[in-house]
Amino acid sequence: MIVPNIPATATAPAPPATPAPALPSPAAGHAEGVSNDEFRAAMSRLASGVVLVTAQEPPLDPDDPHAPRGEDVGMTATAFVSVSLDPPLVLVSLREGSRMDDLLAEQPLWAVSVLSESQRHIAGRFAMKGRVSDRLLFEDIPYTRGEASGAPLVGGALATLECRTEQRVPSGDHTLVIGRVLTARVPSADGGPLAYFRGRYRQLG
Repeated sequence: MIVPNIPATATAPAPPATPAPALPSPAAGHAEGVSNDEFRAAMSRLASGVVLVTAQEPPLDPDDPHAPRGEDVGMTATAFVSVSLDPPLVLVSLREGSRMDDLLAEQPLWAVSVLSESQRHIAGRFAMKGRVSDRLLFEDIPYTRGEASGAPLVGGALATLECRTEQRVPSGDHTLVIGRVLTARVPSADGGPLAYFRGRYRQLG
């Protein structure tokens, strides 16, 4: 009987190549597949109240009681929420590296004015980018200075709160600042709130 000459090790034919998984296109923006534009568009459908966050820069020489005060700084915000009733805590989201983010990293006291529907001009003014100084922005706006924070409290606001930072949480390209509420006032009961929806300031009703 003739035994065929079979190699000691036989090699199985290679399976067909499996195509590599498709990578997200550059337009996707994130590995999960949602683009910046898609995320913005979705979140713009969430109506938000509009507030003005204010703080005063520390004096140039903290040890000298007669040293000139620092400048007042303001920032329009729509990412502002109540966090806790006991203790009373609120949260504001600040763009990382913004002037207000840098200021609140060293100044623990700040304030919030809840803007009314007639204060759209204030929201637009303090939402401008690239400004050098806020001094002129406050010039024709009536305000009082908070007793607990020293920060401007806008006249005619629906409510004002003074806060002390309890915690700063870096989160993506923003900083979440959680503050304990030191004072809360409702100086005006007239008018409705200023809202922000689909990229525009709006009134209810």
